[in-house]
This record gives sequence, C-alpha cells and structure tokens, in this order.
Amino acid sequence: MRARRSPLTAALAAAWLLAGGAGSHAAEPAAAPRADTGADRSSGSITVAADKEQPVYLSAREVRSLLDQETLAEGDVELRQAGLLLTADSLRYLQATQLAIAKGKVKVQRDGDSFAGSEAQLRLDTRQGYVLDPVYHFARTGAGGQARRIDFVGADQVHAVDANYTSCPRDGSGDPAWVLSADKLDLDFARNEGHAEGAVLHFLGVPILGAPALSFPTGNERKSGWLPPSISLDSRAGLEVAVPYYLNIAPNLDATLTPSLTTRRGPGVEGEFRYLYANDSGRVDLQTVPWDSAADRTRHSEQFEHEGSREILGGGLRYSASVQHASDDGYWKDFSHFLPSLTQRLLPTDLQVAQRWEGLRWGGVGEAGIALYARVQGWQVLQDTETILPPYQRLPQIGVRVRGDAWQGLQYSFETEANRFVLRDQPLGDARPDGHRVHALGSLSRPFDPGWGWLTPRLAFNAASYSTDTAMSDGRRSASRVIPTLSVDGGLRFEKDSSWFGRDLRQVLEPRLHYVNTPPRNQTALPLFDTAASDFNEISIYADNAFTGIDRISDAHQLTLGATTRFLERSTGVERLRFGVAQRYQFREVELTPDGVSTTSRFSDLLLFGSATLVPSWRLDGTMQYSPDTDRVARSIVSARYQPAPFHTLAATYRFARQISEQFELGWQWPVYRSASAQQGKQGQCEGTLYGVGRVNYSMKDSRVTDSLLGVEYDAGCWIGRVVAQRVSTGRTQATTQLMLQLELVGLSKLGTNPLKTLKDNIPGYQLLRDDDAPSSSTVNP
Repeated sequence: MRARRSPLTAALAAAWLLAGGAGSHAAEPAAAPRADTGADRSSGSITVAADKEQPVYLSAREVRSLLDQETLAEGDVELRQAGLLLTADSLRYLQATQLAIAKGKVKVQRDGDSFAGSEAQLRLDTRQGYVLDPVYHFARTGAGGQARRIDFVGADQVHAVDANYTSCPRDGSGDPAWVLSADKLDLDFARNEGHAEGAVLHFLGVPILGAPALSFPTGNERKSGWLPPSISLDSRAGLEVAVPYYLNIAPNLDATLTPSLTTRRGPGVEGEFRYLYANDSGRVDLQTVPWDSAADRTRHSEQFEHEGSREILGGGLRYSASVQHASDDGYWKDFSHFLPSLTQRLLPTDLQVAQRWEGLRWGGVGEAGIALYARVQGWQVLQDTETILPPYQRLPQIGVRVRGDAWQGLQYSFETEANRFVLRDQPLGDARPDGHRVHALGSLSRPFDPGWGWLTPRLAFNAASYSTDTAMSDGRRSASRVIPTLSVDGGLRFEKDSSWFGRDLRQVLEPRLHYVNTPPRNQTALPLFDTAASDFNEISIYADNAFTGIDRISDAHQLTLGATTRFLERSTGVERLRFGVAQRYQFREVELTPDGVSTTSRFSDLLLFGSATLVPSWRLDGTMQYSPDTDRVARSIVSARYQPAPFHTLAATYRFARQISEQFELGWQWPVYRSASAQQGKQGQCEGTLYGVGRVNYSMKDSRVTDSLLGVEYDAGCWIGRVVAQRVSTGRTQATTQLMLQLELVGLSKLGTNPLKTLKDNIPGYQLLRDDDAPSSSTVNP
C-alpha cells in the first residue's frame, strides 16, 4: 500500500521541465523511492511545461508523472496558464500533444469567461477542446446559459450544441424570465459575430420570436443584419410595423434601411446613411410613402446634415450644411418624428462656409483674428390650416469680421456684411418687400480689471444701407442710416466667508452699473429683415440694444443698476445660492421700444432672478419681471426640481406672461413599486422596480392640457419593459397621440419602439435605467 502525504505539510517534492522534449529531475525524498515503472508520485504543485512566455502550473492532492509522456493528477486539481484556469476532480495531461483531459466537476475559466461541466478536453497550445454538459457565462456580455456540449474552436471562438442563452440569473428558483434557445450556437468574439440555428426566443415562458437562423453581435460593436421589429400605435397613422436592416459598410460608414407598414397609410420605407471621416461627418435621411391611402397622394421627406473643416491658406476653413424638406404642408402633423426641426412648420436649408485666421500680428502691436464667411439660408414654410408669416431667405449672405487687440489694451472689432433678402410663399396681405442690405458694425473698447472690480468704456456704431424691390412704407426704395452708441460697463467684487446650513461658503457680491447713450434715429420705415425684440432677462438688461439683429437700434440714454450675490462652496467652488436684481433708469423719453410704443416712464420693469441648491436634493430657479407702472408682475418663471436619489426626479415649472399665457408643467421619474429583493438591495435577482415617468403641460389660460407624456418602466434586472404614450398638440383643437412599447432584453436586444429619446428630451433630470452602450441590437438573417 502506497503512503500519501498531507498537502498541508508536504514541500515541493519534484519539478519537471519538459520543454523541447528534454527534462531534468529534482531530488526525490527517501520516503518515496521511484517505482520500477519509472513513474514519479508527489503531492503539491509542479510545472508541466517550461514555456518561458506561458508556463503551465499543475497542483493537486496527488500527482503522478511518467517523464516525457503524461502526468496524472487526482483530487482538487488546478491547472493554470496565462489567462486560463482549469479545475477538476481528476486530470490527465499528455506532454506530446499538450492535451489536458479533465473529469468530475470540471470548470474552465479563460479571459473572464467560465464553463462548468462533467468532462473537458483542452489543448493548451491552441486552446481548442470541448466541455460536456456545460453551464457557461461570458464576462464580455454579462450573460450565459447551458448546452449539451460546447467546443472551443479557437481562442475567441466557441460552438455549442442544444444551447440556451440569457442574462437572467440561473439560481434554480425557476425558469429565466427570457431565454434564447438554439440547436446550434456559434460565437466569434474576435469578429463580433454570433450565429444560431433553430433559434427561439422565449419571454416569461411564451415564445415571442423564432427564426431558422439568427445572427447577432457578440459585443457592443456594430454588425450588419436585420434588427428587431419596431411596433407603434399612432392616432393618425394607426398601427405601424417596421423592420430595419442595418448595414455596417466600414468602421466609418453605415446605413439603415427600414421597410414599414401602417394600417391607415400603407407601406413605406425609410433610409439613413451616416459617414465619419477625419475632417468631415454627416448623415442623409430619406423617407417615403409611395401612396398614402389616408391622404390619397405620395408623401416623402429628405434631411441632410454635414460638418467639415480643413486647414488651408494658413487658417481654419469650416463648412456645414443642413437641409430639411417635406412633400406637403401637412407632413409635420402626420410624420413629426421624421423631421426633428425645432420649428416644426419651418424646415431650414442652411449652407455655411467660413475661413478664419487667428493670432495675426499687426506691426508687433497686437494680435487679431479675421473671418471671411458666406451663407445661404432658406425656409420651407408648412402653412397648413393656420397661416404663419414666413421668415426671409438669405440669398446670399457674405461678410468679413475682424477682432483684435491694439495699443495699451485697446480692443476693437469690425464687421461688414452684404445680404439679399427674399420672401417666398407670402400669404395674402403680407406687404413686406424683398431687398438688399449692406451693414457695418464697429466698436472700440478698453477693459480694466484689477481683480476687485472692472470697468469697460466702449464706443460703437451700427451703419446700414437698404435697397428694396418695392417701395417701403414711406415711398422710398433706398435708405441708409448710421447710429453711434457710447456705453460704460463697470462693477465691484466683494468677498467674505460665511456658513449656511452647515456648509462653509464664500459670498461674492457684485454691484454693477451699465450706462448707454444711443441717439434716436427714425427707423420705422426701414424693413425688418432679421430683427426681433430681445427677451427681458439677466443678460439682456445689461445689453446696449433692446433688439436682436441689425435693422433696429433702440434709442437710449439710460443707466442700469443691479447687483448679484453668489454663495460658493469653499472646498469645491460649486455655486449653492445666487440672487440678483436689476432695473434701468431712463434719462429721456424712449421713442423706439420692442412693443412699438414710445414711453416716458423713467424706470423700466424691475428684474429679479435667483437659484438655489443649498439642500443637495433640491434645485430652485426663478425669474420675475415686475412693472412699477401697473404695480403688477408682468412675467415670471419659477421652477423646482427634487432629485433625492438616482432614478428619482420630480420637476415643476410655472410660466406666466400677463395677457399672453399662463402654463404649469410637471415632469417626473419615480419608483411606484419595489419588490422585496429590490428593497433589500439584493443583486442578481430578476425582480426589480416599477417606475412612473411622464410630463404634463397645462395651459391655465385655455384650461386644457397642451402636451403630455405618460408611461411606466419596469426594471426586472435582466429585462426592462416600457410603455409610453405621448400626446402633442398640432392645433388649437387637434392633437396627435402615439403609443410606444419596448422590451429590452439586457445583453441581447431591444424589441419595439424606442421611447428613450422622447423621455430624455421631455423629463428634466431623467436617467436611463441602462447605459446606451449596453448591447442592444440583434439581427435576424434567414
């Protein structure tokens, strides 16, 4: 009977170096003489291959070796190599072929992936082999499953027979919530390709998708093929089913072609092409319904976006294009999700190019920057039932801009520009003329800022010359004017340390004075090509002009007095509290005002504004415009957001403009139900949380809900379900309602209509339950 040593007290008894077919023998202990068969027996660990780059270490309760032939290991066997760990009850290692044969509670771990089964064979030099009855898990996808047999074809390739796949936990408590089963499964992680034959996808025990062949990406990278179908319900289009095909043309090129069918409009198709180069990027979107049975005509839209830059002539050349077009005036109501214009009824065509030179020296007395630019801007106006005034088209706009520093800290700027303004599709009664405008803007300023305050005197002028195709309101067809402006902007900075709500804060107080003197000029007959009244806020109240654009310059002899105080966290610099107040004093009557009525009032409306985040979970913002003439609030915006934890947000906003509008908006993302495991913070449980999400915009003046978004999200850990309904007003008595349903199988795919962009755009503080980069696309190839 052979004696066996305890592995706790045995030292390293033998080590064999078998590289290149040569071996060397370690000293043998006297208590264990070599048997007549030539086999060595020891307990502990040995090196079974002396490859300097990837040595193989073997440890077990008992190790027997026949030199240059094979090694046998029994009991708690561990075989290690770089990136590989093989454990089993017993193992046989053949040196000549570097083949490891393992049996009994086998587990193979390589590069983070794990395979546990009853038997395994693995060649250590090629990493080829198999595992019988494996339970496997892929670290790179966070999912796994079971199979009858899995073969290692190479370092990054596996082949499985009678396999299933899921990201749900398999703890024996029940069937996974979702599982993909296949007769054969091939995964190639190096090429980002997965292929399944005889594939069936079950969700909650119900088969929801089946295909003779299913291909999908094995990671986050892109892969060509059919994407999961998208299903949505629209009050104007009915039920819509779309099946996208994704084409990964190159690392910097891809395209998506999406055939669709709607119950009310018929078949359609959408195409998207994207490109990305070192200096250029862009996309092309096309959508068409060959014959819209509801509208009894062909419908289509086109969108093109491009941006690019070059280094040329010693400067930077930048160019861009943005084009949107629709087939008819009612397109924005029926297909609003195809044209993401900020103004749904104004579809832009905007082509721009600019050449800039920076850091130019003028005789060694300062630096300057020069920009030459050109632009063509047009609009397609979707008039529909309610007539809107179309904006002017710029055909074209050409200009030059110069800015720089001169002597003794002087700063200057100059801009001159020529425009051709044209109106298209003018409604009846619109008498605005087409015409040309050439303007020049210039300024000279000298900023002083010693740290404790600042002072900036500035002298500027605005000159413009007009030539119109038809007579202006005073009968002239040409006119010009030059308007100078003198302004002085100054303020002080005071700082002191303080403490509020247990926080160490630094208070900064900044009183400010802004003086402006612009003489009055008669501009009422001049056309309004690109001018509008500025909003009354904490920035515009300190501006020299009450208008945006070139065509109107408000006369002013005024002094704006204001102050802003801020409380900053001393350790981080984060602003916790801000409050400001400002008001203008007029030294003379103002003839040109945004509302078109001259005023003799000495004091402007009082502006108050502020924000606070003193309590980490709360953020408050507010702006109020108070009229001293009427002794009432003219406009106000107040908003509050409560966000105590991730995926907990509640936001409310109140907007008021006297005699114009009064609205209240409420948005939220909040848990409404939590399972017991979710409340206890258990990980890996396929049980989770039900969230309510939504936004409601209510018009108090009209006593109706104008826009709304309501939905729920259920995060079960390994899958997420979303049901979202959106209602968008398309007129005073018209609205479009869309129902979006999505099932996200974590680690595999997203099925249905994706509402995530809608939720992010509409709910302040909304957070994704999963990152956008998570694997989310599968392709079905017959």
